[in-house]
Amino acid sequence: MTNNFYDKSETYSLPLKELVVDGEIANPGPVDFTSLHKRSVIVKEALPENNGSNRFTGAFRYDGYSLFDILDRRIIKKVNAAEYNSVIDLFLVIENDKGEKTVFSWGDIYYPGNLHKVIIASDVSRIVPSKTKELWELPVDSKIVAANDLITVRNISGPVKITVRSYPLSMKMNRGMSPMYSPVIKILENSRKTGEIDRIPGHLRKERFEVIFYGRGRGIHSTTPFTGLLVKEVLGNFFPVNPEKIRTGMLCFAGLDGYRCAVSFSELFNRNDQQEFLLVNMNKNQDGGEWRMFAACDFFSDRAVKSLSEIHLSF
Repeated sequence: MTNNFYDKSETYSLPLKELVVDGEIANPGPVDFTSLHKRSVIVKEALPENNGSNRFTGAFRYDGYSLFDILDRRIIKKVNAAEYNSVIDLFLVIENDKGEKTVFSWGDIYYPGNLHKVIIASDVSRIVPSKTKELWELPVDSKIVAANDLITVRNISGPVKITVRSYPLSMKMNRGMSPMYSPVIKILENSRKTGEIDRIPGHLRKERFEVIFYGRGRGIHSTTPFTGLLVKEVLGNFFPVNPEKIRTGMLCFAGLDGYRCAVSFSELFNRNDQQEFLLVNMNKNQDGGEWRMFAACDFFSDRAVKSLSEIHLSF
């Protein structure tokens, strides 16, 4: 007996399928799992029902290979590098041999304060309740496991291919643009404008996040708190949540100067860790305003887009 609640039942192997990495990389090809360390995540899995409720399917510890490690030695070769060379508009399309697909942003994998939370599971162990002794049904195939997801529809079985892509949005970059001010955020779904944000929704409660604001390039920016609205609550009326969007939806947040980042629909609307994205309303005519985004889940500040002018959703 030990104090480890997550290692008290038998571990079962899940057969791995050959996995290929392709897309906007200079060195595509199969993944050599033997060269990678195994990581562990603990998850509570649930799937949506037709009546709008969720069905709990079990609590498990999964061991396997993180997407962080799988992609670590792949050399990025962006198709839009001449226009926008930052990696924060990258995302992954993962598919299995049944034709099922799911997506993850580059930020899902490389920007969280807690790394290695998305793995391809090769082993599974139940986390058994000590009183009920309930034994949840085990998976039989390897699977994607996204440990920070609330509803686990991105956990597709038997992944065979990862494709690295840039978000398909072309915007001219104007680095150092000043003054920079965008009073309206356009909302677009599959390239069609569906609405706009030009004022603070009065019914939403403001949140205050204490932060250490640290950039990957410039280092420390500030330790000043951010106060704003949860992005998922502001966008809820524009982008109603459903399983398809959670599984395959990808958003792009773009600033007036062309700076932009990709955010998976799931990491915005389907978190289980409450490390939310914040929409900050700045002072009228303040440089970098009127709206900016802050990602509390990220270690780095890179996805804190200033002067938000467009939010795109594709799925």
